[in-house]
Amino acid sequence: MKSEPKFRHELKYVISNGQLALLRHRMEGLIPRDIHTGVSGQYNIRSLYFDDYDNRCYYENENGTDLREKFRIRIYNHTHDRIRLECKRKERGKTYKTACSITETQCRQLIRGQYLPDISQQLPVLRKLTLEMMCRRMHPVVIVEYDRIPYVYQNGNVRITFDTNIAAASTLTGFLEDTIVKRPIMPAGQQLLEVKYDEYLPDFIYRALQLDSLQQTAFSKYYLCRKYS
Repeated sequence: MKSEPKFRHELKYVISNGQLALLRHRMEGLIPRDIHTGVSGQYNIRSLYFDDYDNRCYYENENGTDLREKFRIRIYNHTHDRIRLECKRKERGKTYKTACSITETQCRQLIRGQYLPDISQQLPVLRKLTLEMMCRRMHPVVIVEYDRIPYVYQNGNVRITFDTNIAAASTLTGFLEDTIVKRPIMPAGQQLLEVKYDEYLPDFIYRALQLDSLQQTAFSKYYLCRKYS
């Protein structure tokens, strides 16, 4: 039998550089960093987001529409070794993500707005994007890039991430290049804290994240990068 999708809690907070330093100090002695960070303690994420002919994804974000989806292609540290196509679904305040790997050749074709042939042979998430490209003219619209400092705790599948240097780029053909021209979309001195978990957030992590001025916010990197790019 096909298992039900597992939705996750995803809480977001805009924080200052000072708050980032304090919270990062607390996390360092509490839970381990993501093993993929290496010596630097962080990695770079670059995503290419898609939208359709009437900008449905953009306006659904703006209106807070419940049950909405976004497609993106994601790479890490500007390398082509791992290229992932993802579909992120948000429903009743929780998120669920499906993904598959794609080749560099496939990625370059999608960057050009061309859907891939042989739809019957594609994995489900790629097939879904292909159908959206064929029926609703889904196409790339913006690049979102940032540096992530991630911490992981296995119980509850908890991820605490600090996203810094969030920026947008509109020259989509440069997605796979080492460097791109981009524009910061956060006010100077502001960064993003994300708290993600499955069924529960352990109490000791919850307490460590408490700050007097910390307020949860609706924050979409995609929406802001499209709005200000």
